[in-house]
Amino acid sequence: MATNKNSKGLGRGIDAIFSDFEAIDSDKEAVEELALAEIRPNPYQPRKTFDQAALQELANSIKQSGVFQPIIVRQSINGYEIIAGERRFRASKLAGKETIPAIIRDIDETQMMEIAVLENLQREDLTPLEEAEAYQTLIKKLALTQEQVSERIGKSRPYIANYLRLLTLPDPTKKLLQAGQLSMGQARTLLSLKKKDQIDLLAVKAVKENLTVRQLEQLVLQLNSDKPARKAKKAAKSPFIVATENALIDQLGTKVKIDSTKKGAGKIEISYASTEDLNRILEMMQMHLD
Repeated sequence: MATNKNSKGLGRGIDAIFSDFEAIDSDKEAVEELALAEIRPNPYQPRKTFDQAALQELANSIKQSGVFQPIIVRQSINGYEIIAGERRFRASKLAGKETIPAIIRDIDETQMMEIAVLENLQREDLTPLEEAEAYQTLIKKLALTQEQVSERIGKSRPYIANYLRLLTLPDPTKKLLQAGQLSMGQARTLLSLKKKDQIDLLAVKAVKENLTVRQLEQLVLQLNSDKPARKAKKAAKSPFIVATENALIDQLGTKVKIDSTKKGAGKIEISYASTEDLNRILEMMQMHLD
C-alpha cells in the first residue's frame, strides 16, 4: 500500500508499520487464490461507508485486468478475515469474480484490531464520525489513554479529544454528520450549545439553510446568551378596582388586593396578622368563627 505523506499527518512510526506490513516477501509468503465466499470483512473495520462510484470504477478495472495487489487475510475458525484490502474484496464481488489473490498471515486479535483502525486512519475518506469511532476503539479495546493514542498516530491530544466529543452528539445529528451534510466544524459548534435538546433542531436548520460555520457560531452564541423572558407586566388596574381596594382597606383596616380578568372574573385577597385579627375582620363583615 503506497503511503501518502499528506494523509492525515500520521507519524512516521505508523508509516513504517504499514510499509513493513504490506511488503511481500516472495521467498516466504505465497499468494493464494481464495474463494470470495470464504472471506469476511474485518470485524474491527471503522469505515461504515464506501464510495460506490469509486468501487464500481475499481470493479471495472478488475474485470479488465484482475487484482494486481493481493489482499491480506488471516485464517479464522470459519474461513478467512480481511486484514487489509477490503475495497479490493468488495470491488471483486461487484466484478462478479469468485476468487481473489491473497496472502495469509498469522496475527492475533489485538494486532488485527490495531491494524484495521490504523490502516483506515491513513486514508482520506473516513468521515469525522468514523475517525472518532476509530480512536474510541483504540481506547476501549486496547485500554489506551488519549495521550497514548495521540503518540501512536502522531496527533495532538486536543485533536483526539475534539473528535471523541463528536460521539456525544445525539443520534439524528450524528446521521447528518455521517452523511456529509454537516461538517466537522459545524458539529463542533453544535456541541457548544448549552441546551443539548436544541442540537438536533439547530443541526437541521444548518443543513436546510446551508449555514456556514461562522453563521452557526453566531446563532449558538445568541441562543446561549438568551435570558429567560421576563414576565409580562400586568395591565394597570381600572380606577373602579383601585377605588374599591382603597374603600375596603379603610373599612377593614388591613391590606386588601383585588385581581380581575378581562372577562370580569377575579379574586379578592384580605390579609390578617393573627387569629384575633381574622375574627375582627369577620365581625366587621357580620361573620364570626368560634
